[in-house]
Amino acid sequence: FQLTVPIAVVFAPGTVPRDLPRPLPFRDMQEMEIPVNLRTSVTSRYEMVYRSTMAQEEAALGAATAREADAALRPLQDASLGSLTMYVVPETSSLLPQGISIYVGKHRSALVRAGGDLATLHTRLRQVTQVMSFTASSIAAALSDRVPDGQLGPDARRHLKSSLGYEITFSLLNPDPKSHAVDWDIEDAVNRYVQPVLDKLSLVANFSVDSQILYYAVLGVTPRFDKESSSFLLSAHSLPHVINPVEARLGSSAASLYPVLNFLLYVPERSHSPLYIQDKDGAPVSTNAFHSPRWGGIMVYNVEAPASAQASLPLHVDVDMVRVMEVFLAQLRLLFGLSREELPAEFLLERPGNEGLADWELDRLLWAHTVENIATVSTTLTSLAQLLDKIGNIVIKDDVASEVVYRAVASAQSAVAELAVGHLHSAFQASKEAATSSERAFFDPSLLHLLYFPDDQKFAIYIPLFLPMAVPILLSLTKIVRESRQCKKEPTKMD
Repeated sequence: FQLTVPIAVVFAPGTVPRDLPRPLPFRDMQEMEIPVNLRTSVTSRYEMVYRSTMAQEEAALGAATAREADAALRPLQDASLGSLTMYVVPETSSLLPQGISIYVGKHRSALVRAGGDLATLHTRLRQVTQVMSFTASSIAAALSDRVPDGQLGPDARRHLKSSLGYEITFSLLNPDPKSHAVDWDIEDAVNRYVQPVLDKLSLVANFSVDSQILYYAVLGVTPRFDKESSSFLLSAHSLPHVINPVEARLGSSAASLYPVLNFLLYVPERSHSPLYIQDKDGAPVSTNAFHSPRWGGIMVYNVEAPASAQASLPLHVDVDMVRVMEVFLAQLRLLFGLSREELPAEFLLERPGNEGLADWELDRLLWAHTVENIATVSTTLTSLAQLLDKIGNIVIKDDVASEVVYRAVASAQSAVAELAVGHLHSAFQASKEAATSSERAFFDPSLLHLLYFPDDQKFAIYIPLFLPMAVPILLSLTKIVRESRQCKKEPTKMD
């Protein structure tokens, strides 16, 4: 299928390259093939509209800084999901700092230096589209189930799979409540730092947030004492062994219909304080935290030892929620694949602010989830068809076929068609409906009781019932046949 990105390239006065093929305004289209496997490929299409700035845009580009210009240009550009607007500014423009050629704002626009000729401009525009829309690696990660392992990057399977909802659980682990009375204002922290991010992600899925405090919950790994620093250390190779013992105490994923994201704040017991995490090279991790792909993250929060050895226990500890939430939000971005890649030195990316992610980052997530949903629908319906071929006693009822299966196919086709014309929002909504319908079809109750009742189980159930009845009947029939044969052999007496 095709992924179409609408792009507007807007030239400020004095920035139009001399070797531009046609006078402004005009349209152009560029295509790139993204191979997935031997049977599947994705075509990325960039529909570019070249035009000059309008009067309001020229006034906005006259701002003092790139951030002010980005804010002033937002009402003047196409705000539809998946669209991009790139403003070409003169080489001598003071909007961009020295040494910066490309500025990517918080919304769906970027400022690009002209570069002199058309080839340089095209190179910079291509770099911007790779950052703000999707890349071959992001599409391959969305289709990771279909891509050969050798072609996947190291982080391709680290992101969360697309889902209709996610449950986020914040847990405070206090293994030594006799020594530490820990107080954390998790409700206020969620409202101030987490909720703005979830409001932005509400278009992607539904989110529920809860919290808990677990006492006497230990990590399950004994840290190593370091004499030089008089501290305890957790090495990188021991971190995977931390998850399972802790997860057994959480209990949040047992009754959950959706993936659960666990964020744990661990206050070390007094006998193992202070506790620090080391990376693979043996250096201390600056955040004193680590994350587990598709699971969540753990942060170790050390408590300062009391100044006096005679201090009364338990010590009252007020958790610095700003420092904690900075770590958890960074881990949340990693779980959703929103980590910012290494960019050339000439790039400048605006920080997203309180919202936690930029508009174009939301678009990147929607591109990936839409492609993944369509692939999931295809896999689910293909598996259902193969199941029907293998188990002959399964029959799909007419209402299930019309209301679920046909709707899933129609929604998937609609999503593919909307992607081809660059309507990202409607394509994502159609892909969600297709994924929901396909799952309902596969797990419909009218199919499940037939799915787990194959022919061998029929024999196992019915033979004990009918065999005791069949034995005397067969013996009687055998006796009747034997007697009838003997009667035929004996001569008939004549009077």
